Amino acid sequence: MKSCSIVSWHVAVIGAGVAGATCAQALHEAGHGVRVFDKARGPGGRLATRRALWVDALGQGRTTRFDHGAPGFGARSPAFRRFTEHALQAGWLARWAPAADSRGLALAADGPGLLPVPDMPTLCSQFLRGVDAYWASPVSALRRGPGGWQLQGPNALLGEGFDAVVLALPPAQAGALLADHHRSWARHAALALMQPCWTLMGVAAAPTAALGWDIARPRTGPLAWVQRNDTRPGREQRAGEAHWVLHARPAWSRLHLEQPAEWVQAQLQAALADWLGETVPWHYAVTHRWRYAMPQVSASEPSGQGWWDAALGLGVCGDFLGGGGGVEGAWLSARALAATMTRPVTAAVPLPQVAWPAAPVEA
Repeated sequence: MKSCSIVSWHVAVIGAGVAGATCAQALHEAGHGVRVFDKARGPGGRLATRRALWVDALGQGRTTRFDHGAPGFGARSPAFRRFTEHALQAGWLARWAPAADSRGLALAADGPGLLPVPDMPTLCSQFLRGVDAYWASPVSALRRGPGGWQLQGPNALLGEGFDAVVLALPPAQAGALLADHHRSWARHAALALMQPCWTLMGVAAAPTAALGWDIARPRTGPLAWVQRNDTRPGREQRAGEAHWVLHARPAWSRLHLEQPAEWVQAQLQAALADWLGETVPWHYAVTHRWRYAMPQVSASEPSGQGWWDAALGLGVCGDFLGGGGGVEGAWLSARALAATMTRPVTAAVPLPQVAWPAAPVEA
């Protein structure tokens, strides 16, 4: 295996969410050749904005964008705070201080207070400047031979001759690719549970009375988050309209994960009407099912860890390894992995020790 400190590596990063884009950027800046592969049509992962086309009551075609993934994020660790200050100055992020409905749960003191602008994938797009990226390219298998790593898609070979591969995927998806190459990591990934989330996006007539809030966290019922997308910084606003994004609770989403989308939509629309105390005249609505919305982990402080096997040239990063999870956890995990990959490898190089589900590093 070639040493990162001596020659440039040819690295494949699978996944273009925060973890994958961050790791790709760090490796690219260190002088290595990086290609990013993602099954989606663009970057962002769970930093997602949906472009919806619909027809209003006047028969006019409309385009509306909904931030239907992570609502936003905060910054707790010194490293991530330094990064977010830079991103704020560069115009990639905006500060966001949403007013919360006093009837629901309070917002955490550390967030969500930051929002990518003009849309959620902007942050990952900035990370990937100068990096070759391949969209609509799901990776179904990895093969390793004398010529390096090969990436196999469902119907064709996606790339070959890679010195190293980084998996920046939800643990269930990473585990499937790891099974033939690193069984202990695959087992750890299988134990790293991710919570699902049904999400409803839609345009409706504005409530009859001014709400006085931008976001709500109901204490009971199917809804975990109720958001006015049109009150977020840099988002579209129209008089007489409310642009809603509703996130269901993880337990409710898990219980109804395989229900038809139409049934889920009706349930979440009814829950919003109950919360508002009035009928909601919908103009347009659509649902999205996040099978892997957030890691089922908790930590008092975010931390970062990646898995790296120098002998194989195989690495893993993601928010499920980042302590508290979320955007900050994904960023810290990716930075930790990239730092270890680009460190001179003369012996086993341990990564920062954090609580389960960390796996051993093999060098």
